[in-house]
Amino acid sequence: MWPWGHLAFGYLLGSGWKRLDDGRPLTRGEALALALGTQFPDAVDKPLAWTWGLLPSGRSLAHSVFTALAVLVGASFVPDDRPAGAYVEAFAVGWLSHLLGDALRPAFRRRPSRLRFLAWPLTATDREVEGGFQEVFGRLERTDLYGPEAAVVAVAVAWWARRWLPGSAHE
Repeated sequence: MWPWGHLAFGYLLGSGWKRLDDGRPLTRGEALALALGTQFPDAVDKPLAWTWGLLPSGRSLAHSVFTALAVLVGASFVPDDRPAGAYVEAFAVGWLSHLLGDALRPAFRRRPSRLRFLAWPLTATDREVEGGFQEVFGRLERTDLYGPEAAVVAVAVAWWARRWLPGSAHE
């Protein structure tokens, strides 16, 4: 999933989670924490793998459910007072939505070997030959811009506009 897909997918899941959790929409601070969480795994793994070669893959350390669980269990000790606890929850939802978003395509295509990153380091990930950021973004194709991910982005933008734009029904 591309960064904008993770952001959109996370925003839709986070908005739904917040409504179900306490019947209210995300605050601006929660939305920002959620957005940061949706980008966190790639912000950690991609530079460490592609730029510095410290990780075997752009989907390893921060894409592992073990890392996520360890960090999120530690973060659960943050007092649940507002706003700190709400920001930690929103960040966690964003992070977990990222992992789910990266797992959807391999799961739907029934390629369980492509889900190994979720169990890193217990399951090895092959060293990638993806190149750096410029090379990866140079492979952006039309299907990446107009496929199912684009539909998720469109729905998220419409949902966001309904809530956040000046003059919206919920202002």
